[in-house]
Amino acid sequence: MQATASLNYDGTFNGLLTCIFLSYEEKLEVIAINPPDANKGDFFSEILEVITDKSKANRVLKAFKSYVSARGANSVYNAYLSEEPGIELEILKYFQYTFKHKNNVDGDFTNPHVLKIAQTAKKVRREKHRMEAFVRFQLTKDNIYFATIAPDFNVLPLINKHFTSRYSDQHWIIYDTTRKFGLYYDLHKTEIISFDFSINTDKAEANQYIFNDFEMDFQELWKKYFEATTIRSRINTRLHHQHLPKRYWKYLIEKNPLHN
Repeated sequence: MQATASLNYDGTFNGLLTCIFLSYEEKLEVIAINPPDANKGDFFSEILEVITDKSKANRVLKAFKSYVSARGANSVYNAYLSEEPGIELEILKYFQYTFKHKNNVDGDFTNPHVLKIAQTAKKVRREKHRMEAFVRFQLTKDNIYFATIAPDFNVLPLINKHFTSRYSDQHWIIYDTTRKFGLYYDLHKTEIISFDFSINTDKAEANQYIFNDFEMDFQELWKKYFEATTIRSRINTRLHHQHLPKRYWKYLIEKNPLHN
């Protein structure tokens, strides 16, 4: 009979893979895999603290990739980045189903765990594309192009390549205000950074002290251009909201009243 256990891990992908390794090594029936901020109130199973082991994580991932397609492997990682409650257990079930059948189960949507991973990954990829489209940089007084985002999912690792390639000739920072970390590109490489982004001033004062004077003039010019080129008689509000959901307006100079 398998021992029943809840696993606590550090929230990293390698940590999750280590949990999967441990479930096989110790022949555990895992009923929950908890990141650091999750509710761990389970009184009916043994609670184990899992220490991330990169070598074990690599072994699990290598075995998994020997059966699945690149799309399947990417879907698992994208689903992990969703941070949805319980997604870790869904990923474990996906791995177990793959190892049981020893083939690519990527398109087997009769299995609820495969279907859940595919649906979750699709939502994360959609958020990734929207962040790539809607991120707007502002030039700081230190000549760094700076942007803040607050996506539904942890898509910073997925948009890294896009922005590093597209904006390779300038310093930039994209900071996730929800998860309190960001990406910084220094013309040579992109690194993960974290800092205190709390500002105890109103928006106008923050703009004055943080952003380049030319940046504010440019924003005013852009808003006037946007207003001048808008043909109000042809506005289709329903279609507009479909292609540009209102929750993304805060990133756009022409839409966000905080830029005024």
